[in-house]
Amino acid sequence: MSLVRRATAEDAREVLRLRQVMIDSVFAADSSSAWHAASLPTVRAKLADPQESFVAFVVDHPDRPGALAALVAGTVEYRIGRAENPHGAVGHVFSVATDPDARRRGYARACMETLLGWFRGRGVGQVDLNASAEAEPLYASLGFVRKPDPSMRLTL
Repeated sequence: MSLVRRATAEDAREVLRLRQVMIDSVFAADSSSAWHAASLPTVRAKLADPQESFVAFVVDHPDRPGALAALVAGTVEYRIGRAENPHGAVGHVFSVATDPDARRRGYARACMETLLGWFRGRGVGQVDLNASAEAEPLYASLGFVRKPDPSMRLTL
């Protein structure tokens, strides 16, 4: 039996806590969790809808009842197809996080493998993610490769 399960609305607080763990490990300047209260209703609603294009897979913490040890979240979106992905289904992985006291147990890998299976089941032709240097070996072992990134962002 797999330790990985799909997150539910009841996991929303812990999902946000682990997202903060990920943010703190990548962006030390963004250590405020003041946004959690505003985000909580949205995260609960997204996790409660099994038809949603957003999903999170988690592992329960073995030593802390009610806590999560690991989290992987992803979305599927449609983009007009192209040669490498004619149907245009694109997966995006984000918020890969493991509680600091639960690392090096294979939880993130197990969650990632489950998410990749979920993407395959939805006909996703490509999966994108942003990798920290620390996490890059995991993603490379799963088949991800670096790409030139001309990304830009506008915050509204």
